[in-house]
Amino acid sequence: MEKVLKLIESKKVKTVDLKAVDLPGRLHHVTLPVEYFIEKAIKEGVGFDGSSYNLVKIESSDMVLIPEIETGFEDPFQNTSNISFLTTIHLPDPKRTRYEMDPRYVLEKSFSLLKKENIGSDIFWGPEYEFYLFKNAEFYFEPLSGGFHLNSEEGTFFNGYHREMPEDEFAEFRNSAVKLLQARGIEVKYHHHEVGPSGQQEIETRFTSTIKTADNAIKVKYLLKNLARQSGLYLTFMPKPLFGEAGTGWHLHQFMVNGDENVFYSEDGYANLSKTAMNYIGGLLYHAKSLAAFTNASTNSYKRLTGGLESPSSISFAKGNRASAIRIPGYIKDPMRTRIELRTPDLTGNPYLILASIIMAGIDGIKRKLDPVEMGYGPMEKGKAFIKENMPSSLQEALKELEDDHEYLLEKGVFSLPLIEKWIKTKREEIKYIETRPSSSEFIIYF
Repeated sequence: MEKVLKLIESKKVKTVDLKAVDLPGRLHHVTLPVEYFIEKAIKEGVGFDGSSYNLVKIESSDMVLIPEIETGFEDPFQNTSNISFLTTIHLPDPKRTRYEMDPRYVLEKSFSLLKKENIGSDIFWGPEYEFYLFKNAEFYFEPLSGGFHLNSEEGTFFNGYHREMPEDEFAEFRNSAVKLLQARGIEVKYHHHEVGPSGQQEIETRFTSTIKTADNAIKVKYLLKNLARQSGLYLTFMPKPLFGEAGTGWHLHQFMVNGDENVFYSEDGYANLSKTAMNYIGGLLYHAKSLAAFTNASTNSYKRLTGGLESPSSISFAKGNRASAIRIPGYIKDPMRTRIELRTPDLTGNPYLILASIIMAGIDGIKRKLDPVEMGYGPMEKGKAFIKENMPSSLQEALKELEDDHEYLLEKGVFSLPLIEKWIKTKREEIKYIETRPSSSEFIIYF
């Protein structure tokens, strides 16, 4: 708090934003004069309508936002000097009780369970942020017309991976983005043009602890989208915005620690993975179909998972295999960086719930000693063509899997049954919205 007050004074801050995500993962904000923030909001929070965040019913919708001071960052996209804070969601009682369906609280509970069960002290995550940039984006739907038009002014017949300038038209945008992120404490490993030739990009960030990784994901999406708009560009994290081109994911490199020890490392294990790591993999793959309801939370997600072009459609694991749901990087030499890469998630979901559901599946695998080899999930290496199962082919299928397989999420009250039921209801409403409207492809085939 002392650092924040010094920053407010040195930057002559006039306003403070409190930002929070709703259940699906959309970002909201409320702006306060800095004086009110210091006098009242830090201790008492700020009241808001929880029904508009899709959290509670309108009849009992009073809730409270309380800032998490360590998440503060200078917001460069407001004309008035502003600092923004991510928040936690509380009930309006005198004790400001935590709200059980606050996505950030769900992640905190999964993280606490990891420690309570003496499985590990934390998980470190190294996310790959993939996205598309377009110079123009138009989309609309009306009773007598509808469609979309995207223009990147990039595009060749070649794979775009690591493309060099001048064909890599957005290299300077990525340089500006990295500068923007690092100035706000989000450390970047590298950036490059991704496989999709029509404007696909990647920025990979360095490993951070669990809660910070999810907080950073919220900040990265906010900062990159606003930088794009300020630059006259349009940025999307849609998993499959373009037919026939590479899909966009949120690949999550991860390893578990206990103090200073990497719990996932063993000199004698397959790809230097320990028995704990293998059981963790077993949990992720065993629950992969129900996990998809959170890790791949849009109808568009499944156009990526079933669309080829390095799509991680196979519920399997292997060293160096990018078609598997879990890949073990083959170039790691440092025992403290031995890790797995979960390739299925994308950022159309809620980052807090994505990480929380992954942790719960991993904990279940460790506690039940689920062996992915014995279950037939791999390793899927050269010469082993058999694939036991594929990822769900639709969001509807993933939601049905979640209905049938969610007990592991309810362990020690980390997720609640009302949250899962609310999630399924919300997502089925999205499906209905999309499926009841004709698409351009239907006109091509049926008109």
